[in-house]
Amino acid sequence: MKHAGKAQAAAWRLIFLSLGAVLVLLVVGLLAKLIGSFVLALASALVTLWVLFVAFTLYFFRDPEPRAPTERAAIVSPAHGTVDVVDFAEVVEFMGGRCQRISIFLNVFNVHVQRAPVNGKIVFHKHTDGEFVSATRSDCGDHNENVLLGFAPTDFPEQKLGMRLIAGLIARRIIVWAAAGETVPRSERISLIQFGSRADVYLPLNAKIHCKLGDKVKGGETVLATFA
Repeated sequence: MKHAGKAQAAAWRLIFLSLGAVLVLLVVGLLAKLIGSFVLALASALVTLWVLFVAFTLYFFRDPEPRAPTERAAIVSPAHGTVDVVDFAEVVEFMGGRCQRISIFLNVFNVHVQRAPVNGKIVFHKHTDGEFVSATRSDCGDHNENVLLGFAPTDFPEQKLGMRLIAGLIARRIIVWAAAGETVPRSERISLIQFGSRADVYLPLNAKIHCKLGDKVKGGETVLATFA
């Protein structure tokens, strides 16, 4: 027979072609599964990282209400953090020279909203550009970008009080909400420094200091000193 077996050969050819197609589909499906698993795993990791970022951001920008003291002469901490300097300083601008200084270091886990230390009018506001050395250095206010605010206390008009907001190595933005000429109540929100930073409080020489080195203080709540 001249064409014997050709039909079977055609059949086997189709069988092998279909087998090849099936194998290709299986390989493609396996690759798709592997790629899909990788994409899903990557997506899960990205979503997890984003959720952690959201949680940290909300935690970092938290703004708890302080229990403001009622004592008329009280000067409260403007920031949450640790008192690591209690000394004297020469602050010619606004304070006019020698004064007492309390410096508070804010780490990245502290509340970073600052509050008015006294009832008073903001009569001085000066922004100074500078470097971004670590805020762990107590002298970083001499080098870093900072904002100096001067308060005329409502209840003690013969006194003055200064406050310097200092950017740190990570903190690159100081946002002051209160404007010069504005009268603010003690413990009112006045500013925000993003990430690790420092806040210096400049007091009259006759003010009585109530805090000490190493104290953990809360903005708008902890009494740092009192007017004489």
